[in-house]
Amino acid sequence: MFTGIIQSVGAISQATPVGQDIQLVIDTRGLDMHDVQLGDSIAVNGVCLTVVQFDSAHFKAHVSHETLSVTVGLDKLQPVNLEKALRLSDRLGGHLVSGHVDGVGEVVTFEQLGDCWRLEIRAPHAISKYIAVKGSICVNGVSLTVNSVAHDVFSMNLIPHTLEKTMLKLLGVGHQVNLEVDQIARYVERMSLWELEGKGQNNHD
Repeated sequence: MFTGIIQSVGAISQATPVGQDIQLVIDTRGLDMHDVQLGDSIAVNGVCLTVVQFDSAHFKAHVSHETLSVTVGLDKLQPVNLEKALRLSDRLGGHLVSGHVDGVGEVVTFEQLGDCWRLEIRAPHAISKYIAVKGSICVNGVSLTVNSVAHDVFSMNLIPHTLEKTMLKLLGVGHQVNLEVDQIARYVERMSLWELEGKGQNNHD
C-alpha cells in the first residue's frame, strides 16, 4: 500500500525489452534506499513495482506485458514519481493507494490560475462512476482531491508545492496519465451490489 505522497522524482534510465516484458533501471535521485530490501514494492508513476536489484542510487524492476498493457509511461526514459510502500507507523498524508492502475486518462486542460494550476483529465468511461467531487484520486502516483466532475472529465487544482515535488509539472494537453480511483468507492459499489443480489435471491425464494 501507498499514500500518494511522492517521496522523490526519479527517472527511468534504462528500459530493456525482455520478450514482451521490460526490465527497468530507475535512478532514484534522492529517494532514501537505506531500508529497502529485495522484493520490496516501490510505486513508479503510481504503478506498484517489485525491487529485484538495487544500490544506494538505483533499483531494477521487471514489468510484465500485462502491466504495460494497462498503464502508461513505463517504457520511456523519462522522469517518474517515486514512493516506497507504506509502513504501519507512517502518517497517512494522502489516501490509501494500492499501486494497481484502474485506467489511463488524458489531460484536456492544464492552465495556470494565479499561484495554482487547473488540471482537467478525461477518464475512461468505465471508471468515471468512481470519481466524485471532494473525493480522492491518484494521478501518476500523486494523491489529489477532485474539484469537479462533468461526465468523464474531472478537474483538480494543483498547489505550487505539488508541482515542485512531483513530475506533474511536465504534463501538457494530450498527455496520458495513470489513474487509480479511491478504493472506498469500489467497496461501496460492491456492498450495494451484494445487497441487490441478496434481495434478488429473496424474491425467488
